[in-house]
Amino acid sequence: MKWEGNRKSDNVEDRRSSGGGLLGGRSIGIGTIVIALVGGWALGISPITILNLLSGGGDPSAQVQSQSPAQQPPADDRMAAFVSTVLADTEDVWKDLFAQSGASYQEPRLVLFRGSTQTACGQGQAAMGPFYCPADQRVYIDLGFYETLQNKLGAPGDFAQAYVIAHEVGHHVQNQLGISAKMDQMRGRVSTSDYNTLSVKMELQADCFAGVWAHHAQNARQILEQGDVEEAMNAAAKIGDDALQRAGGGAVVPESFTHGTSAQRQRWFDAGLKNGGIKACDTFSARNL
Repeated sequence: MKWEGNRKSDNVEDRRSSGGGLLGGRSIGIGTIVIALVGGWALGISPITILNLLSGGGDPSAQVQSQSPAQQPPADDRMAAFVSTVLADTEDVWKDLFAQSGASYQEPRLVLFRGSTQTACGQGQAAMGPFYCPADQRVYIDLGFYETLQNKLGAPGDFAQAYVIAHEVGHHVQNQLGISAKMDQMRGRVSTSDYNTLSVKMELQADCFAGVWAHHAQNARQILEQGDVEEAMNAAAKIGDDALQRAGGGAVVPESFTHGTSAQRQRWFDAGLKNGGIKACDTFSARNL
């Protein structure tokens, strides 16, 4: 992926110096992710709440306790620079797309943390993987996740890392469009199985939005290099619910899926990448996911 020399976002908060938190800055284990998925289903709690707080699970009026004054990442931190550049690129794409429909895009903030950090959705932990909190409109990521993505999930490459960020920003786009609020209204009104089905549609739409970003970023700035799309497709496959459950050594339980299968995640990312339009990402109306 061609990213060096491109604009970096100012909307990055570095909380890594505030301490390791509950997990002490350790890399995320695949077992923890699988336990969150399967355990949440078994307890009758949507694993989406455990794994990445998609729907905001906390009180939107909750105040985020600042662990330290907001700081920018060090200028010589290459990984932070990459994240800042990808975030800036998503800002440019979504600003343009919202403007084309007469709307205004409110940029999210991205928080780098280590181990755990306080959010408006509750205590965020590295074991959740990257997540988005709609209550404070922030994307949270412990960069140790990229080590997990490469070494434990078998999804290396900088564009695979960019896809992860674009997916979480996709959840912010859903929040801006009012989709997240509608999703949250369904919590408690439908069965766990039906809510998991809605969660899958929510996640696949975020995958599609990540593809929409890649489509427009490529057209505007030619960011893609040979093999980049394959990296994103591979990452999408490795973090499918079926792949994670197999990796955990357990049975594949479709009723517990909250993110979609590997094939579904690849399909919807590809749909956004090829079409480039928001309407192409209407997973909620799709007959076949």
